[in-house]
Amino acid sequence: MRKLSLAIAAASMTLPMALPVAPAMAHDGYYKGKTWKDSRGRWRCKRSNGTTGMLIGGAAGALAGRAIDTRGERATGTILGAAAGALLGREVERGRSRCR
Repeated sequence: MRKLSLAIAAASMTLPMALPVAPAMAHDGYYKGKTWKDSRGRWRCKRSNGTTGMLIGGAAGALAGRAIDTRGERATGTILGAAAGALLGREVERGRSRCR
């Protein structure tokens, strides 16, 4: 059993070295990760649309707005905080990734 496990471990270390690997920077018009070349020859990059930041920012803003607005029903502070937090979270999420 020990020889079998040693053989499997040795094969798992040598097999990735034996396989041919394509160059990582070769862009031939197909999607290769964060950047790709479109049909007109221009470089494009994948960016986040900001949905995650908007949701997290809206929730955090609603909690902060509710804590700040201490008079009455507190609905106004919650709604305004959620809106401001969602906008801020979306911009933070979209501005995080730069593609050059």
